Amino acid sequence: MSDDETPIFAAARQANEVLHGDAPALPRPETPRIITIANQKGGVGKTTSTVNLAAALALGGLGVLVIDMDPQGNASTALGVDHREGTPSSYELLMWEASIEDLMQKSPHAERLYCIPATIDLAGSEIELVGLPHRERRLAEVLHPDDLQLLGIDYVFLDCPPSLGLLTVNAMVAASEVLIPIQCEYYALEGVGQLLRNVELIQQHLNTELEISTIMLTMYDGRTKLAEQVAGEVRSHFGDKVLRTVIPRSVKVSEAPGFGMTILQYDAGSRGALAYLDAARELNGRGGASSGPSGRGANGPGGGTTADELVGTPAPGTSADETRPEESR
Repeated sequence: MSDDETPIFAAARQANEVLHGDAPALPRPETPRIITIANQKGGVGKTTSTVNLAAALALGGLGVLVIDMDPQGNASTALGVDHREGTPSSYELLMWEASIEDLMQKSPHAERLYCIPATIDLAGSEIELVGLPHRERRLAEVLHPDDLQLLGIDYVFLDCPPSLGLLTVNAMVAASEVLIPIQCEYYALEGVGQLLRNVELIQQHLNTELEISTIMLTMYDGRTKLAEQVAGEVRSHFGDKVLRTVIPRSVKVSEAPGFGMTILQYDAGSRGALAYLDAARELNGRGGASSGPSGRGANGPGGGTTADELVGTPAPGTSADETRPEESR
């Protein structure tokens, strides 16, 4: 920052440099980071954080893939990709009907930003998954770090629905990290305790490599004492897992998806855009887990355990007849 620049002007200039590719590139992680964005409470900024972090990292020169696991398809909308009925989507990925390379669409928002969209077909997929072999590991079986590296992908963000069904279980079994957005409001911690217990169950029975790597405070209103109190409580409980950067409450951030944009395209100089750029740099600098699980080898001591404890449905008989995408390519 030069002597005659105000902090706001300097931040806006930096954002403009990022958007036009003039900023220094972010360092690449050694292996692709696979991150599930999860919170069972809706309206906490989960999808908003997914798309804006993804866009910020891609604008920093990294290869980023967002897999939309929410049937509402809001992440797909914000990233400007086609997710009309019949579009190849995350449904085909879960059903092992197509590969990641076949399904990923390039987002118009950044050179190395991609999305596997969600369509209406995903709405009934949890019922279909109940009767399929490897129902908790459908995504893990096709989401391998080695394959992602060949595609030039450094980050995968899995945007989950606000519930703990088989879609969310699949995302957590496939990931190495969980990022939990928590809003700085009265009911912020509602449901977080249950989410932590569910993550622990998955760690014990389905994915020993999973860790809660990051907590991100969203919808922070510095004018209220409540926001400060909630932020303090979260930091006290989770310690260094909480990003230093907080995401402010912002009308611009809320408006951007309605125009099929992230906040970085909608208003690059806004407080929300600058906060997500800072959060992305901080997330990238933390490193996180070394790699995602490799599908078949990701099981813990309870390798034969299914998701019954989590979703409460009986495990069907398994079959070796189903062909995985990597075997049919």
